[in-house]
Amino acid sequence: MAKEDPPQTTKRQVPAVTRAVAILRFLARSNVPVGVNPIARELELVPSTCLHILRVLQDEGLVEFDSHAKRYSIGIGILPLARAALRKNTFATMIQPHLSDLSSRFGVTTIATQIAEPRQMVVIALSQSSLPFRLQVDLGSRFPLLISATGRLFAAFSDLNEHDLAAEFKKLVWDHPPSFGEWRTEVDAARTRGYAIDEGTYISGVTVVAVPVINDQHQMIRSLVAIGITERLQGGQVEELASALMQIRDEAEQFHLSVGD
Repeated sequence: MAKEDPPQTTKRQVPAVTRAVAILRFLARSNVPVGVNPIARELELVPSTCLHILRVLQDEGLVEFDSHAKRYSIGIGILPLARAALRKNTFATMIQPHLSDLSSRFGVTTIATQIAEPRQMVVIALSQSSLPFRLQVDLGSRFPLLISATGRLFAAFSDLNEHDLAAEFKKLVWDHPPSFGEWRTEVDAARTRGYAIDEGTYISGVTVVAVPVINDQHQMIRSLVAIGITERLQGGQVEELASALMQIRDEAEQFHLSVGD
């Protein structure tokens, strides 16, 4: 008797949910409240559909509505959800004091990121530098998956093929864009040495150092990142930062193994 093939599970699209999430992400990125028509135009939605979704999100406290200006902004109702997610992220909780210590010792901003859909990195832990320089980043901030030092690491420790890498690379925005060939060389170097460096290509005058957190399939799922002013990171400090980040990463991985996380 022949075996029956196991039923295949397919991901069913739910357009209303997809559109609602897109609206929330758009409002989270916006520095100012936005009207219905600009939101609909940016997200390619029918204005009436966009308005119906916004009203439901407003009822749930996830967006706020300025009745005078007729504009929407992200609501504080999103905060309990974000806090709950971060509290349950044991990696973020455990890594936070180490990031704060590193930030204080080197005068850099330190962050931990986690891979999220659609092909983005999300900041799950953060310690700002005490120096006048401050990077515009917050918990929950999202960045393109292949940008800067962390992006080089993801390319080095992922299964994306050359065609997909090239297609995603074209979408990136840099202060000083490298060529795809230069970037691929840096990706290979990151794979070899185990960490990546971005010296002023993503943000002019800023150096970014990142180390990967790898899963059992040898793919990057998180990263630890240090960001500082290039002219202050001289005389081997970049290598020291990379070494310190790797030590924090290794200790975190040992902790997760010991508790079975």
